[in-house]
Amino acid sequence: MTAPSAHPLIAAYLEQREDLARFCRARLGGASSDIDDVLQDIYLKVAALDPSIQPDNPRAFLFRLTSNLLMDRWRSGQRAVHRDSEWRRLNHEVGSSEDLEGAPSAEAVVAGRERLACLVAALETLPSKTQTVFRLHKFEGVSYADVAAQLGISRSSVEKHMMDALRVLARKVQP
Repeated sequence: MTAPSAHPLIAAYLEQREDLARFCRARLGGASSDIDDVLQDIYLKVAALDPSIQPDNPRAFLFRLTSNLLMDRWRSGQRAVHRDSEWRRLNHEVGSSEDLEGAPSAEAVVAGRERLACLVAALETLPSKTQTVFRLHKFEGVSYADVAAQLGISRSSVEKHMMDALRVLARKVQP
């Protein structure tokens, strides 16, 4: 990096720094950390320039540089907002007041596995025919009529087996 005295644009930057800060404040709404970041970016860009290249109007050059940096920051922010909203749209469900992640929490997964183990254990205590009716209807999605036809029993028998299974499972599996 070049020493400030050797680079005429750095001297112009140091003279115009307060005016540049006011310019940034007017466009950024007073967020001081952002203003400081922009001013630092301006300094770094000016320091990286070849000292032999001298603009005709250093003040106008610095304000144009500042304006361009502010526009770049605004565009970057807009891209980030768009990218984040697209990610949220694809990966989250929106609740009434906050974003809800579509995937369950680790605690919910563990609790679900425990309930499933309890359900399977309770299901195994049922009579064989009741288990078969329940598995066909609930796990495989077979209708009552088709379960009755497959097992050679009446539809009302299927309904009774389902009611028995649901009664036992409701007692043994608590939420």
